[in-house]
Amino acid sequence: MNLKLYSWIVRGSQRIITIKVMEGKQRPSDITRLAKKNNPKITLNTTSDTLREFVKMKIAKCLNEKAKTGRLYILTEQGCQIKEELIKNNL
Repeated sequence: MNLKLYSWIVRGSQRIITIKVMEGKQRPSDITRLAKKNNPKITLNTTSDTLREFVKMKIAKCLNEKAKTGRLYILTEQGCQIKEELIKNNL
């Protein structure tokens, strides 16, 4: 597991919640709806920004990046490892 990426995620509460609710193929709106249960301040815009950062850092992958709407995101293997570590550490 990449400790640099792990520490970057841990420094942001919205990043933690976003990665923890990601399961399988999901749209940003689905992720936002699930994340709002833990943090009502999360918006679709912040979720989309976080997902773009995750893709840039190879934590997540956009499966249909050419689509204007309804993009689907999935965690990479590295993202899954970070998620498991967050859950293990009760973050």
